[in-house]
Amino acid sequence: MKKEKNTIMSNMYEENLEKLGIVLPTPVPPVANYVPFVQTGNLLSISGQIPVDSEGMFPYIGKVGVEISEGDAVKAARLCAINIISQARVACGGDLSRIIRIVKLGAFVNCINSFAGQPTIINGASDLMVDVFGQAGKHSRSAVGTNALPLNVPVEIDALIEIS
Repeated sequence: MKKEKNTIMSNMYEENLEKLGIVLPTPVPPVANYVPFVQTGNLLSISGQIPVDSEGMFPYIGKVGVEISEGDAVKAARLCAINIISQARVACGGDLSRIIRIVKLGAFVNCINSFAGQPTIINGASDLMVDVFGQAGKHSRSAVGTNALPLNVPVEIDALIEIS
């Protein structure tokens, strides 16, 4: 029964991705001394994902409030969420049905000191998690402003996911 439910959930998650027009990219390998994900027990920790597209390009570069608009930063956060899901699928052996819950997103926004719209930007990722995983996509999170991020990207997001 549980396997049947998981298969249904996986199909639903994959169908939701398809309805949204999302084809998950092949995850980008780490560029430093870390691993893309770690599983301990039934928790999967996904390392910080940046807005790199399926071609390996960075469509969003810069600091929010200077080079990047708030709207483009929301799109960058959504792209980070796509990359999180992509890493999670690899970690789960290609089987999204193993995802029980998106537990937490930890998000950083490269922005000017006076910017206070981090929560709005990170909704780009949070909304996608709910669009794909439904109630299982609702999560706790942090949305923090910072003065710089790697490669001058506007957003970086990590995740904690419960899996079976």
